[in-house]
Amino acid sequence: MDRPLILVTGATDGIGRETARELTRRGARVLVHGRNAGRVAATAAELGALAGAPAETIVADLASLAAVRAMAAELAARGLRPEVLLHNAGVYMKQRERSVDGFEMTLAVNHLAPFLLTHLVLASAAGERVRRVVNVSSMAHNRGRIDLDDVQLLRAPFNSYASYASSKLANVLFTVELARRLAGRGVTVNALHPGVSSTKLLTEGFEMEGSDSLAESAATSVLLCLDEGVATASGGYYVRGKLAAMHAVARDRELARRFYELSAQLTGAPALVG
Repeated sequence: MDRPLILVTGATDGIGRETARELTRRGARVLVHGRNAGRVAATAAELGALAGAPAETIVADLASLAAVRAMAAELAARGLRPEVLLHNAGVYMKQRERSVDGFEMTLAVNHLAPFLLTHLVLASAAGERVRRVVNVSSMAHNRGRIDLDDVQLLRAPFNSYASYASSKLANVLFTVELARRLAGRGVTVNALHPGVSSTKLLTEGFEMEGSDSLAESAATSVLLCLDEGVATASGGYYVRGKLAAMHAVARDRELARRFYELSAQLTGAPALVG
C-alpha cells in the first residue's frame, strides 16, 4: 500500500512538528515545510529516523505571495504530488506589520498564503493527487469578523487578538466555500480547532500557558488527514476529533462566496468556478 504524501506547513515547531511526527508514525510520508532551512532539515532528519527513509522538504516564507508561487512551482518541478494539504502554519502578531505584498501580516500568512497555495497546487498536475485539504483554524474564529470593505482591519487601531481571530474566521469561511466549489470532485476540505497547548504562538503571542499536550493538539489534524471515517466528509469544523458547530458568521454562504472571490483577487489565485 502506498504511503500518502502529506504537505504540512509550519512543520518545524509546536503542533505542526508533533503532527508531522504522528503522521510519520502512522505510515504517512510527510513533506516538511518551514521558512528556516536549518529547522526544516532538523525536522526532516527526525522524521527520517522514525520512518527509516528520508523525508521530503521544502523551504518557503509564507509572508510572501511570490515565495508561495515559487513553492508551488518547486513542488511541480520536483514531481511532488501531495494527497493531503495540511495548512498548519500560523502567526500571531504583537503589532501591525505589513507583508512584502502590503497586506496585514496575520491575514497574509494565516489566510492568503494557504488560499493561494491550495489553488496553485489544485491547478497543477499535482492537483490530480490531492484528496484532502485541512485548515488549522481555532476556536478564536468565534470572535473574528470579516468586513469585505476592510478585511485587513486597517480602520481601527491594531488589536492582536482581533487580527488573529479574524484570520481564523477566514480559514473557516475558506473551508466552507472551497468545499462547496469542490463538491463532487473527490477532494474534501475541513477545518479544525487544534486545542490549546503551550506552543510559541500561545506563550509568546497570547502570553498564556496551554492546557492540552502537543499530542492532544495534533490529534484532530491527524484524524482529518488520515482517518477513513472522514474520507468523504467536507465543509466541516472539528474540535477534539468530532464535528462541531462553527460560528454563525462562518455559515453565511453569501459572505463565504464574496470573501472567496475577494481572496482570489488579492492573491491572483486561479479561482474555481462555483
